[in-house]
Amino acid sequence: MEVEGKIILALPEQSGVSRAGNNWKKREYVLETHETYPKKVFFVLFGDRADQYPLNIGDEIRLSFDINSREYNGRWFTSIDGWKVEPVAAPVAPGMPAPAAPVYGAPAAPVAPMPDLSPEPNDDLPF
Repeated sequence: MEVEGKIILALPEQSGVSRAGNNWKKREYVLETHETYPKKVFFVLFGDRADQYPLNIGDEIRLSFDINSREYNGRWFTSIDGWKVEPVAAPVAPGMPAPAAPVYGAPAAPVAPMPDLSPEPNDDLPF
């Protein structure tokens, strides 16, 4: 599954040692979607992905993830585990044209001269 949005919260890295003696680490983030009614998505990057995808608040990303649910002591918990992060361009507001990328070294577009709007003495309009 995938979702796009902006990182609005980056929690500190957590690390430790598993019962089996293996080192582990994770980073947790909150992403806000760009929908009419924005949604907040809490997700985790675990293990090597925590270092592979360093994210900062304000980053616009596309997150590929898996949803995993598990039972513990009669209660169910759901996690969103990110496995791929790609940067995306910031969204454009509805009705606004996308900004054009500047082309350096290209000649400037010609500007049309403004018409002369001064009143003429022989203007035969009644008003």
